[in-house]
Amino acid sequence: MTLRPDELRNEHVERLLETGVSEAGVVDALYVGFLFNLIDRVADSLGFEVVSAERFDKGADRLLTHGYL
Repeated sequence: MTLRPDELRNEHVERLLETGVSEAGVVDALYVGFLFNLIDRVADSLGFEVVSAERFDKGADRLLTHGYL
């Protein structure tokens, strides 16, 4: 979807549906892909920095302890 959107075909969706993915699941996956792409481009354009693994772990511990609020 991101690198070669012009190569997406009905057959790709049909294969997903054949494996048991619902139509709603396909739509959700498209939305997630679109939003991730958008957020990634905005973050790159604003110069967001990727933190170290240690900082990710510290943030994860905080979220597990206190939640998002």
